[in-house]
Amino acid sequence: MGDPTRVRIVAILANGPLHGQAIAGKLGLTAPTISHHLKKLRDIHVVYERRDKNTIYFYLNTAMIKQQAHVLTRLIEKGGKELDEMVETSLVRQKVYENFFTKEGKLKNIPAQRKKKLMVFERMIRGLKIGEKYEEKVLNEYIKQFHEDYATIRREFIINHYMYRENGIYELNPEEMWDKPE
Repeated sequence: MGDPTRVRIVAILANGPLHGQAIAGKLGLTAPTISHHLKKLRDIHVVYERRDKNTIYFYLNTAMIKQQAHVLTRLIEKGGKELDEMVETSLVRQKVYENFFTKEGKLKNIPAQRKKKLMVFERMIRGLKIGEKYEEKVLNEYIKQFHEDYATIRREFIINHYMYRENGIYELNPEEMWDKPE
């Protein structure tokens, strides 16, 4: 992320998905240069791609960006041993994400181990907004972008206190209530 061009790409994609040529045009750079930077951003899971016929569109992986920002903020606030523990936890999470998510952000399979399962669900749930109410149909469509078994994952969101359900309407619980992988 340290390159200014990558930061500019992230800023552009914050307004919505674009294809490489459009990004190149907005930045006044060549397509190969943009491809190089997009590859770097894909490697660290900041962006993912989806193909629509012959065009590849790039999307921000907002859940990952929020998680990284959260970790970085906590790293700045902490020091010493706590800092080392946070770095180790962050590396474990990153490894879990790499093992269970494709580069496009799809969930390969639901982990069997509870700790890993909670890490995966937490990453997924971060794309939802606190205070917003979701109809079951809308939540199912959101989950489907990660995995086809939306019913199981929706049920896990409830069981692990990420969300609560009332009259078919789902809402995020405060983060303090979420089951933690520790």
